[in-house]
Amino acid sequence: MDFMAVQTEILILLLLLSTLVTDLAMAKGASRRPVAYLTAAGLAAILAHTCGLYHEGASPVFYMGLFLADNYALFFKQLFLLGMVFTVLFSLDYVERCLPHPGEFYSLLLSALLGMCVMASANDFLTAFTGLELMTVSFYILVGFRLSSADSGEAAVKYLIVGAGSTAVMLYGISLVYGAGGSLDFAAVSRNVHLFTAVGLAGVVLVMAGFLFKLSAIPFHMWAPDVYQGAPTPVTALLAMASKAAGIAVFMRVIFTAFPYLGEFMLPLLKTIAALSMIGGNLLAIRQTDVKRMLAYSSIAQAGYMMAGIVAADYFGMKAAMFYAMLYVFANIGAFAVLSVVDAERGGTSRRHVTGLSQAAPMLAAVMTISLLSMAGIPPTAGFAGKIYIFTATVERGNLWLAVIGFVMSMISVYYYLQVTKAMYRDLEPGEETLAEPLPVPSVARAAALVSAAATLAIGICPESLAVLTNFASQTFMQ
Repeated sequence: MDFMAVQTEILILLLLLSTLVTDLAMAKGASRRPVAYLTAAGLAAILAHTCGLYHEGASPVFYMGLFLADNYALFFKQLFLLGMVFTVLFSLDYVERCLPHPGEFYSLLLSALLGMCVMASANDFLTAFTGLELMTVSFYILVGFRLSSADSGEAAVKYLIVGAGSTAVMLYGISLVYGAGGSLDFAAVSRNVHLFTAVGLAGVVLVMAGFLFKLSAIPFHMWAPDVYQGAPTPVTALLAMASKAAGIAVFMRVIFTAFPYLGEFMLPLLKTIAALSMIGGNLLAIRQTDVKRMLAYSSIAQAGYMMAGIVAADYFGMKAAMFYAMLYVFANIGAFAVLSVVDAERGGTSRRHVTGLSQAAPMLAAVMTISLLSMAGIPPTAGFAGKIYIFTATVERGNLWLAVIGFVMSMISVYYYLQVTKAMYRDLEPGEETLAEPLPVPSVARAAALVSAAATLAIGICPESLAVLTNFASQTFMQ
């Protein structure tokens, strides 16, 4: 066994154990900021270490090829690490002020991260399922971590019940695929003709349904709005970017490795789901007054955009989906960094709570505007470049109708994104003067927000560097 293939996961596990020991060694009631700093520093160091792991030629494998450390997996691991380290930084004050047991909170974040990394490298269904459940169980706890909030508890219960149901569906589907294909290994499953039997196809449908639940794609989206709204804001951020990216990573590997010959059967269904997600997510977001709930429906639409790239079923579509997943992380970092400060200082995340933000904290209002415009795909932000890649890949594969739906829905999304911007920049009415009072912004959260905004603009203006990276990672996967 080549332990170099799992070096990133080993480092994350060691960091997790270090946070647990540090938390236990500290006095009861003492600030857990040292645990947060240890977590952020450790994640940054692991992220820097992964930059030297890109390679050409054969990829390291672990335990008979069930765990594959290729460039594709490495790209997504860097995405997870990036999202996690920024989330830890911008939520420092929020976690200290609003959540009990902050030391345990950081340990659970690392547990979820470990599950995501396993998902990205999984090369068989059992490994993928193990990583998926490690991530999901961690999020069950994190969603309900704000013990004083009834909404947080309700969101955790809903997530647990619906998540358990989707897990059962997926596990049953995996058992059917194993019964038909005689293996859990992705490559072995793809070579077995018995996968085309009724049992095999039923298993494929159930497995895909389980993954689509994790992506919150319509019609498997029912859990997302309540969970996003009720969860602590940093947890919502990770659900929106890192968790969704992990779902995309394993979803693409399963489609292109385990089920490559089922295109005629699957692609029309996936195209329909992508279209429904783009339409339903954007139209339902228009009615929302809570910004986190609005971003939940927006994330459903974003999943639809990424699926539009995936159903191109070629190298360009994969590259477009990976490109979009990375820039979506930066947009979410900016948006949720702002919402974390607003939630901690004003006690909520509705439009009423962000009203007057341009006067109380001009920098936060500017970062939120840039992030929302990127999600809408307005130039010169990164979202514009990402959607150009997505829609170009879609059109080149003959799916013009899907690209048209995506373009129209992107224009509609501008309306509800600008509703938030309007609330931040509108003139205050009599009785709202207190909303103009300066809002204290922690220096670390300010830095995280500014870096995310700068990255969003930089990728939009000069997308070549990220495009080269996604090109390299997707090429090694498609070989």
